[in-house]
Amino acid sequence: MDARDTQAFDDCLKEALTQTREWMPRWLTQLQTALKDRESQTNQMSEKHGLMQARSELETYRDRIATGFLASMAEAVEQALPRSGSAPRRPKSVSFDELELMGDDQVQETVELARVQQVVQMSVDEEQLALTALLSTAQGYELVNADSNPLRAEVIVAALMKTLKGLHVQPAVRARWLQAGALSLGSELRDMYLQLGMMLSQTGIEPAAYALIQAPESRPAPNAKPAANAGSAPGRGGEAEPGNEVLGSDALLTLDHLHQLLVGNLDQSGDSPTDQGASGSGNAMVRTLASEVVSLMLKRIASDERLLPPVREMLQEMKPALLQLARTEPRFFADRQNPARRMLDAITERSLAFTSEQDRGYGPFSGQVRSILKALKTPGPDISERLEQLLEDLNRSQAEAVAPAQVQARGLAVQTLVRVEQRNLLAERVAAEIRSRNDFEKSPGVVRRFLTSAWSQVIAQARLEVSETPTIQPANSPAFRYTEVLADLLWSSQLALASLNRPRLVKIIPSVLRTLREGLDSIEYPREQTESFFQALMGLHEAAYKTQRNEPPVADDPPSVPPEMDDEPWMQRTEARNSCLMDDVFLDSPLTSTQPAFLDTRPLQRDWADLKVELAGQQASNLPVGTWVDISQDGHAVRWQITWASPHGTLFLFTGANGRSLSMTKRGLDRLQEQNRLRVVADHGVVDEALDEVTRQAWLNSAKADGL
Repeated sequence: MDARDTQAFDDCLKEALTQTREWMPRWLTQLQTALKDRESQTNQMSEKHGLMQARSELETYRDRIATGFLASMAEAVEQALPRSGSAPRRPKSVSFDELELMGDDQVQETVELARVQQVVQMSVDEEQLALTALLSTAQGYELVNADSNPLRAEVIVAALMKTLKGLHVQPAVRARWLQAGALSLGSELRDMYLQLGMMLSQTGIEPAAYALIQAPESRPAPNAKPAANAGSAPGRGGEAEPGNEVLGSDALLTLDHLHQLLVGNLDQSGDSPTDQGASGSGNAMVRTLASEVVSLMLKRIASDERLLPPVREMLQEMKPALLQLARTEPRFFADRQNPARRMLDAITERSLAFTSEQDRGYGPFSGQVRSILKALKTPGPDISERLEQLLEDLNRSQAEAVAPAQVQARGLAVQTLVRVEQRNLLAERVAAEIRSRNDFEKSPGVVRRFLTSAWSQVIAQARLEVSETPTIQPANSPAFRYTEVLADLLWSSQLALASLNRPRLVKIIPSVLRTLREGLDSIEYPREQTESFFQALMGLHEAAYKTQRNEPPVADDPPSVPPEMDDEPWMQRTEARNSCLMDDVFLDSPLTSTQPAFLDTRPLQRDWADLKVELAGQQASNLPVGTWVDISQDGHAVRWQITWASPHGTLFLFTGANGRSLSMTKRGLDRLQEQNRLRVVADHGVVDEALDEVTRQAWLNSAKADGL
């Protein structure tokens, strides 16, 4: 991606905001006209009154909508930009967990949003595809990446919905705005896409090509649809565009059906099971909907290419047992404590650790899953009890597979990292105390930097030891001596003062140096850095001793903006070893050219220029505990899981499939993401994502059930 393409991409986003500022008032005027036309055409008094209210409210909030939408759109576009090492955050319809907590009005409003998105998408489909192809090229992609277009219709509609939800209007008013304005909104977006496309073409940008992507070393699982979207991130399985979904055209499931199933509103007695829900009531309807959710969930998992093909096949073999369970426990998939749900979570979670059937530990794991399938083949009413016992056996065998030495190493690593973070946080407070001293700013820069970095660590370490050892009297503790030495150190380093009292200078130098060396040794401070500081300090002392009373003092460094505390947590060599810290040499090494696991991934996404600084500090916080990642190491990708994060998010512990531990600082993690050496494989559970996709499809089905 050359500088011209980079500039073209930035210019396109800025032009989109400029054009939006122009067409948004025009769209509001068209919406006002559409509401008035509908009001004149309806004969129902209640509907006429509702449209009149919608027109009146629109006039009241017109300016707030225009300004609020610009802010929401800018934020939505930023959120839609692909992140380094991970897939972009797609605007959410509704998640499976959220649906259970919704009221009927919220469900209906969510369906209304789906209908608007459908109408807008139909209006802009051709123009959006053309713009996406150009934006893909502008970002360095040879093939079309659907997610490379942060201006896609779903992003814009979601931003509009967020703006409207921020107004104090009734849901019915918002619904009428959306119904009346969907077509004109699509028309405005279509015109904007056309103009942006022409602008990119005039700069010499050529559209990227379309192609099918097949993940390497994988084959489709039975009944799984092949990936047909060039925008899908390899390995994330199923980032499909609307239309290539897990449901067929004759699907029964709608968002309202799924919501009623989850909240238990369909549990009244009904017809016999043979009725298959045709009557639309009672237990038959519950069983039919539950069976459909289970089937779709498993179908989604079968298409998830993050799981090895044999694992996907084995999970499909669980379908008869799960369908049988759904007849008696129709909401088992929504209960995270249900044995069946826990079993699915356990199998899919563990399987993410393996990238090949030859990986260490895969053979025993596969054998355990096959034993589970064999035990579930026998029909009977005790499936739930059998699953409970089988889950206990699986968890026990997985725990036994980890060597005791690895368990101890992980415990030591966590204990060490907790202490490292505690000391570094305390060191920050110590540095603030030192900076607040009256004699701090007048001291040389080399001394200021030393005190607010290394010596703050020394004092923090000593204070922790005092708090952990009640028998030590504070006045006799090293922490007291290390704090008391500050006055002599700061005085002796100031030439203007020390040169006026050479006897005192000669007297305090030995004790100052002795205390400094003792403190630095207590934190295993590197010997070469210790000697470097001592040489600088001795130079200051010598200059002060040789300066005559009537001579002007030697000019000192001007006060500088102190880099006092580095963001990187200080770690002793023993602590680095005990916590299995990833070597910084690797983090700073040049990117290797052979990385098999990354060959089919897309180039590092460059964030929008004026948001890059803001985003830099957010990267690590976006990776929760439990996330699986591939880290490029020694020329190939290694699979790791974040199994622990420090309370303040400055340190992370990873565990590999073989039980090995690896720790990393937040800066190290951010650096890997910036260098495109870290790829997120899964930051949510496989079953959670499958159920979210089922919910999303039910949401789309609701929009198709009846149009605007």
